[in-house]
Amino acid sequence: MKIDVITLGCSKNLVDSERLMRQLEAVGYEVTHDSGQIDGDIAVVNTCGFIADAQEESINMILELAQRKAEGKLKKLYVMGCLSERFMEELGKEIPEVDRYYGKFDWTRLLSDLGHEYNEAIANERHITTPSHYAYLKISEGCNRHCAYCAIPIITGAHRSRPMEDILEEVRRLVAAGVKEFQVIAQELTFYGLDLYKERRIAGLIQAMADIPGVEWIRLHYAYPSEFPMELLAVMKENANVCNYLDIALQHISDNVLGAMHRHTSKAETYSLIEEIRRQVPGIHLRTTLMVGFPGETEEDFEELCRFVRWARFERMGAFAYSEEQGTPSARLYEDSIPDGVKQERLSHLMRLQQKISSEIQQEKVGKEMRIVIDRREGGWYVGRTEFDSPEVDPEVLVSAQSADLNPGTFCTVRIVKADDFVLYAELV
Repeated sequence: MKIDVITLGCSKNLVDSERLMRQLEAVGYEVTHDSGQIDGDIAVVNTCGFIADAQEESINMILELAQRKAEGKLKKLYVMGCLSERFMEELGKEIPEVDRYYGKFDWTRLLSDLGHEYNEAIANERHITTPSHYAYLKISEGCNRHCAYCAIPIITGAHRSRPMEDILEEVRRLVAAGVKEFQVIAQELTFYGLDLYKERRIAGLIQAMADIPGVEWIRLHYAYPSEFPMELLAVMKENANVCNYLDIALQHISDNVLGAMHRHTSKAETYSLIEEIRRQVPGIHLRTTLMVGFPGETEEDFEELCRFVRWARFERMGAFAYSEEQGTPSARLYEDSIPDGVKQERLSHLMRLQQKISSEIQQEKVGKEMRIVIDRREGGWYVGRTEFDSPEVDPEVLVSAQSADLNPGTFCTVRIVKADDFVLYAELV
């Protein structure tokens, strides 16, 4: 039988889907992922439950598949992931067409419901759904931070690190399979090791990964500013295969808002951290996420945030408007009193400001030589990325396909000849 697996939400969900797919294939199923045409006998939806928009997307997908099942085009429908972990009872009542709901971590029971045993011997193996030269590497689950607005700890529970030996074994196995680039992901990667080793071990883990032959690039996602492990910067600076790239969600800069958010950091500490990161790792590209419209955010707070963005000149920045999430501290403590129109106006203003900064940074790269990896070919172009660009979320580099015969996963040096806001055009050196 054929099974379609559909993944919604973040790359951490994608890793879970890849693990499930490996288990299903091991017992003989044909498995497709995010197929453009869902035509299997069974569908599994791995849902996101982080914010309202993501929840709506997940629910719409479940309803679409429930309709296919009602029309006789689908035999079984299963739902797993964050949304079903959070709202399993409600979903069961509202969409009873689903054969079974599983939480974030109990999806292994799906195998037994299909009449098979979960195979512990391949528990750390995955069916890689990304292009074969890069993969996401999840090093931990859960989060201990308990920011006021965030439902993640409700969904995933406390921080749990994977043993370093397991992670390094997985890296070696993926390198042997052709993976050259690793996106290291966690809900909060700077916490890595505290539960297992009673100390932060993220710097040691990344150094050990960098020492593995065949690892070309390591890129770090989802750091937290409070108690940032500065020794990680030395690892980044001293190892050419650790990309000068850091994804560190800051959320805000106003002490008033940071305090209400329970972020356990301050404006002064944030400014100092960014200065130190840029001092220790010259040329680093910082990606951050900011929030507007948190309860109590004043016009003065928002203007302070805009001044911060102008000062920091983030190479990569995303932002979103606050939405009240059921069960979070902010839902209990604060009234969501800022009108949606004000939130959207602030969000648009902030992103216009960042677009100008991003455009200027892109233009500064014209004339420079950069190392890129080729991801794919589209029409007359090879599409690649620099070390400063994470897949799917950051700008890409286009190289004329007439200039050479390049395969996905090829690393090459190019000269940037033109820049748009989200695309660099280059020629091979």
